[in-house]
Amino acid sequence: MGTVFWESPFVLDPPPAAVERHGDVDLHVPVGDGRHPAVVVVHGVPGPPEAPDARDWPLYRGYGALLAEAGVLTAIPRLTVASPDDLYTVAARVAAAAEMLRADPRVDADRLGLWFFSGAGLLLGDWLRDPPAWLRGVAATYPLLAPLPGWPPVDPRFRPIDVLDLPAGAGVGAAQTEGAARPTLVLTRAGRERPEVAPTIEAFTAVARRRGIPLCVVDVPNGQHGFDALDHTEESRDAVRTARDTLLTLLTAP
Repeated sequence: MGTVFWESPFVLDPPPAAVERHGDVDLHVPVGDGRHPAVVVVHGVPGPPEAPDARDWPLYRGYGALLAEAGVLTAIPRLTVASPDDLYTVAARVAAAAEMLRADPRVDADRLGLWFFSGAGLLLGDWLRDPPAWLRGVAATYPLLAPLPGWPPVDPRFRPIDVLDLPAGAGVGAAQTEGAARPTLVLTRAGRERPEVAPTIEAFTAVARRRGIPLCVVDVPNGQHGFDALDHTEESRDAVRTARDTLLTLLTAP
């Protein structure tokens, strides 16, 4: 991704949320009292080495504000990946951010979701394999869902397509819970996806449907990878709202 991407404004203009920085985790806090549903936003990895902290990108600040506008307390952990071995560390940080939210007295600990972007899609496998009871929904926007050709060997834990062929609760992941059902996945697909990423999404979607895994697809036919920062169109805005609202419905369902 070039500099244009991380400096580009978010396609929507939600009112800014109050942001609390707790070490490597930012919390975007909604207005009002009460116990809020919560979401961990898992930004794309790896980022360009010269890029600023992804928590400060207009894109992710925009998502934090968009969720806070809907009454969702949102955590965005800072993640850095230089090699496949770093995936273990960032997976642990995502799990820790979820537990941080659950321990926050402003949060309904039984109503959490996760939202993965781009290369962070490789972290999705843990949550499909061992979904905790409090995980109400998962979203993935233009995600990478299998290691790219030419990469060094990657632990099967970080191959979400392979995880789909395992029963929920199989194996040991970041959030194991015996007998838990898989959460619905809100998958946003860009019609002009990168050629190295598109086949992983196509293959994942085919396996998910064959296995009867709950899947809600949001298509952006004219969008490119990063459409939510690069394609300022009504189509992009509608897709982001639809993904947000679908995840919110999952979080607030009885």
